[in-house]
Amino acid sequence: MRFQKEREKILIVDFGSQITKLIGRNIRELGVYSEILTPQELKKLKNFEKIKGVILSGGPSSVTSKKFPTIPKQLFEKKIPILGICYGLQLIAKLFGGKIKPSKTTREFGRAYLIKKSSSLLTKNFLKKKTLVWMSHEDAVVKLPLNFKVVASTNNSKLTIIEHQNKNIYGVQFHPEVTHTNNGKQIFKNFLFLICKIKKNWNIPSQKIRLIKEIRKKVKNAKVICALSGGVDSSVVALLINRAIKKNLICIMVDTGLMRKNEFKDTYRIFKKRYKLNVKLIDASKLFLKKLKYISGPEKKRKVIGKLFIRVFESEAKKYRNIKFLAQGTLYPDIIESRSSTGSKTSKIKSHHNVGGLPKKMKFKLIEPLKDFFKDEVRILGRSLNLINKINFKHPFPGPGLGIRIIGNVTPEKVKILQEADFIFINELIENNLYNKIWQAYAALLPIKTVGVMGDSRTYEYVCLLRAVTSQDGMTADYFNFSKNFLDRISNRIVNNVKGINRVVYDITSKPPSTIELE
Repeated sequence: MRFQKEREKILIVDFGSQITKLIGRNIRELGVYSEILTPQELKKLKNFEKIKGVILSGGPSSVTSKKFPTIPKQLFEKKIPILGICYGLQLIAKLFGGKIKPSKTTREFGRAYLIKKSSSLLTKNFLKKKTLVWMSHEDAVVKLPLNFKVVASTNNSKLTIIEHQNKNIYGVQFHPEVTHTNNGKQIFKNFLFLICKIKKNWNIPSQKIRLIKEIRKKVKNAKVICALSGGVDSSVVALLINRAIKKNLICIMVDTGLMRKNEFKDTYRIFKKRYKLNVKLIDASKLFLKKLKYISGPEKKRKVIGKLFIRVFESEAKKYRNIKFLAQGTLYPDIIESRSSTGSKTSKIKSHHNVGGLPKKMKFKLIEPLKDFFKDEVRILGRSLNLINKINFKHPFPGPGLGIRIIGNVTPEKVKILQEADFIFINELIENNLYNKIWQAYAALLPIKTVGVMGDSRTYEYVCLLRAVTSQDGMTADYFNFSKNFLDRISNRIVNNVKGINRVVYDITSKPPSTIELE
């Protein structure tokens, strides 16, 4: 991961929480640049000059174990303000001689109310008579470290907020980064501006100029192939690079056969005619479907698709001179989810086809202008580049496409069935003015068949699963509450119009505990 040495920043140490990215997002939304590092990356860091504060995330580990992820004790000697969240609080308490107990009586999951014990800069304009916060912990600090004081408690956790005022070290047991905590952003606001005293230095539209300059400096007179899918991420990358180098950009749209119905050709026309980009369309659908024929595992699918992408681009690059770079729309969350925060296999959520799925040996150097950005930040960039709303506000679509929305083996027949069902679902959302109220929606094909009756005949066909979620960032999400009439209509349309499906189900699981995609 790139580390921007020239910019004052807040460091976030990721101990494996699946919502660490929300901390980074909260900091960025307050106008301050933040970067997320693993404990291993932090240990290698030598220059702390531009670091104005450190936030320690939550995570699945326990400081009561013999081995647990930690930070160098020298960090506390640098007089940099530190805020620990959940596991981060417990780690601070452990390192300063406090006592942490794994106990069923002190664990808390879900909502809890804070009880104010003393005043603190951290809780200014946050603590009220009844302050609702969101908890997710089993271990709890039961003995206060030396020279620390209690700021707030809950009924089950007496040491919910603690601080060492002289050292500017703070800890909270709850999660201020999630929307379930009322006014949680105020905690970060106080930490940034009252405690760290950092100035606002992050404005998305202004980043456009910096990115264009960096691309020019890196590419010089070489040519760039851009992997253009038509989603917001790759589209913003294509427009950025086109502003930077223009004639030396070649956009390649690879039809994997795993895209939504009609989407690829429509997008091709938009970039060719409206934006005047140098775009070439390659139909590799037979190759991709052939390679995926006997593969059912989602991680394997991602790696196969990622490898094929690169091989197709390498083959195409041979037709041009001086191709040195491959550009793609990798985002900050892609990088974070594709790595292990603690070094364990379990702390990696999934490999993204454009990160963990890339082959080790490539003939290209990568250009990833958006690898420091979150999805909502990319949309702001898109607006500044005059990207049309139809693309800029398009629902997220996975790089492996329908390959991971067909659970189990992928076949041309299943792709056709799913394309038709998904086309009906998405168009119903648009026609009923629901599309822009939803963060992400899609149809998936489950690897089971069920008995049905159509007319006087028995059918034995696939189950179609519909998923639609509301979210601010994709890190936490809840299912969209459709009316019964809408669900009746969409189920009826899919079953009546898509041969191969005789049953429709709607997924009403939130994230967490599930993810938005099924695979």
